[in-house]
Amino acid sequence: MRSPSATVAQAEYEALASLRYALRKFLRFSEEAAVAAGLTPQQHQALLAIKGFGQASMTIGELAERLQLRHHSAVGLVNRLVLQRLLRRKRAAADRRQVHLVLTPHGEQILEKVSAAHKEQLRRIGPQLKALLELLQNT
Repeated sequence: MRSPSATVAQAEYEALASLRYALRKFLRFSEEAAVAAGLTPQQHQALLAIKGFGQASMTIGELAERLQLRHHSAVGLVNRLVLQRLLRRKRAAADRRQVHLVLTPHGEQILEKVSAAHKEQLRRIGPQLKALLELLQNT
């Protein structure tokens, strides 16, 4: 692997620029899909992080880490999601001081709708992203 100070070829600049453009278009799509579902992009990211955590449940601290937020910002985000009835807090049985985050059925329904749209968009742009990544790996 070349060092970061190595010369970057014109084709690599073009591939990097194309990849950045494709990623930005996907992020824009994601933001618009969230808004169309009545969520802010950050609320969508929170619901997705909680649902996709892979363990039984997530704490506010873990959510803050996943979204790269300060703890107090994650608390505010969770408060807003609870008010919208998309999320609820659940005290841990073993340690009542620990609070876990659980999507409500309404939160699950909205996340399912937005995630289905994301899957379809990724099916459309996936080949382009894959080609750009392969090009950059092989240069």
